[in-house]
Amino acid sequence: MQQTNENTENLSSKSRKQITIRLDESVIKYFKDMAIESGMPYQNIINYYLLDCVREKKRLNLAFN
Repeated sequence: MQQTNENTENLSSKSRKQITIRLDESVIKYFKDMAIESGMPYQNIINYYLLDCVREKKRLNLAFN
């Protein structure tokens, strides 16, 4: 995952807040593997991913059976 959007980087560095969140182990592994490939901390990758969701106003399509 490559992050080049200057606005996203500025937003990211301006207002970070530490939180606690529970994630599935598979999600953590996915981002940690990506971190190894990119050389970027996995927490930063998760943050950039979520910032992209915010910027693009992505909505999760939930369907419960």
